[in-house]
Amino acid sequence: MKDTLVVITGPTAVGKTALCLDIARHYGIPIINADSRQIYKGMEIGTAAPTEEQRRRVKHYFVGMLTLTDYYNASMYEQDVLSVLSQLFAGEGSNNVALLSGGSMMYIDSVCNGIDDIPTINTETRELLKERLANDGFERLCEELRLLDPEYYGIVDKKNPRRVIHGLEICYQTGRTYTYFRKRERKPRPFNIVKIALNRPREELYERINQRVDMMMAHGFEEEARRLYPHRELNALNTVGYKELFEYFDGKYSFEEAVERIKGNTRRYARKQLTWFKRDKDIRWFNPNDKNEITNYISQNI
Repeated sequence: MKDTLVVITGPTAVGKTALCLDIARHYGIPIINADSRQIYKGMEIGTAAPTEEQRRRVKHYFVGMLTLTDYYNASMYEQDVLSVLSQLFAGEGSNNVALLSGGSMMYIDSVCNGIDDIPTINTETRELLKERLANDGFERLCEELRLLDPEYYGIVDKKNPRRVIHGLEICYQTGRTYTYFRKRERKPRPFNIVKIALNRPREELYERINQRVDMMMAHGFEEEARRLYPHRELNALNTVGYKELFEYFDGKYSFEEAVERIKGNTRRYARKQLTWFKRDKDIRWFNPNDKNEITNYISQNI
């Protein structure tokens, strides 16, 4: 049988964790995390990271492996996961199946399809663009990107400052456009890939999201965010949940409003995830309650 990577993804709060723990135990394999925030230490509650008990039951890779100040990106993740997979598939008595699970779209895409060799931005360029943003404002940087790289400007999410600034960072550092490096060529992999996505009826998914946020707050998410508040400018903390609580700490709105904003923004993120995954025609969709059907589908394709 050919080595096979099983990818189980889907929107946040759909039920990936419980299902993947069952699948991993069924095949006797570890779980490779594909959540870009669970990789960092200290964000366990806000990212719904696997608990210590769950990690004792099933070995997990790429959970809590970095500090908040560590620089990491999808390209680095691609190389690190491919290295782990080569060890898992080549090990003595190894299983020919590996499981990758999470909802970070770019991370999953980097492993399955490869990612362009985008230059790593040096500290000097990153600080320069940070200063430009503070002094000149975001609109002026958008206009500069339009002039320097009109093709990328035409497709970039202009509501996402990080994407716009990254395009400018590439232009500044390399003298070439971001478009020049974005070849979007699919890279061959020495293993089979089986993609599964989970979904539920929309109202059910939204209710699960609301319940998860309430549970996170009950388990100390506010205290975790307060501890991390001095580091709020770090990229690792630029994510739903922490951003809203940081603004609550700043007095922009009440605690109750912050919680409702977390719920609403998490629902919006789930819709974004679903839109992304539905573009992939290689994905087979299941309800997470259909564990037997999912297990049968995996067994038929490995």
